[in-house]
Amino acid sequence: MRDSALQRSDGWTPGAENVGLHVEGLRFEHGPHRLIDTLNLSLGAEGITVVMGPNGAGKSVLLRLLHGLIAPSAGHISWNGVRLDPEVAQRHALVFQKPVLLRRSVAANIDFLLHARGIRDPDLRRKTLERVGLQDMSHHPARRLSGGEQQRLALARALVTSPEVLMLDEPTANLDPAAVQLIERIVKDSAARGTKILFVTHDIGQARRLADDVVFLHKGRLTEHSRADRFFDAPESAAAESYLAGEIIT
Repeated sequence: MRDSALQRSDGWTPGAENVGLHVEGLRFEHGPHRLIDTLNLSLGAEGITVVMGPNGAGKSVLLRLLHGLIAPSAGHISWNGVRLDPEVAQRHALVFQKPVLLRRSVAANIDFLLHARGIRDPDLRRKTLERVGLQDMSHHPARRLSGGEQQRLALARALVTSPEVLMLDEPTANLDPAAVQLIERIVKDSAARGTKILFVTHDIGQARRLADDVVFLHKGRLTEHSRADRFFDAPESAAAESYLAGEIIT
């Protein structure tokens, strides 16, 4: 495996174009377990980075560290040259696999966040709901939406503040193909508008459709970071090769 901070033989240096994220010596320990192990990573400020790896690889933990929800045991995280702190984290958004919604209407879920951020734009809620295809459901109770609709509402609530970075932790798990297609369209549209996307998925087909580059984790370590076409066509690590072949990795 080559260190992701080194230039590859094909001339591509991950994140070198316009570094948005820089992680150095990142570790996270829970009791006796080291869930993230001395991770170094740089990512560009634009595009879709897909994070992959087997169960227990540390993908969800990594997203929570990058968003500041949990503190690292060691190491540093910076975005656009600024060390991660609550103010920096406010410019990011994180969407979980299971949406966390208020027991209110669709519109009220959006309004709550706008009020909390002090944003006063009477058209912003409408425009954002149109963007995710929920404009005709604004008065529906959020908890009565289908799984795909709830996830689109979670995305709308994340996008309404125009985040610089949108992190998604398996947002399409257990959704039907139509719902998956809608969410992928929203993600691609967000990336096209300049939002940096970090997208965790186990779905190799989905990763092929979305990824500009792939971060592959195994046992809490960064095993590979490469351009998407290179990763899927010629993975450099044995762990990634086995994963893509559908084999159980130990």
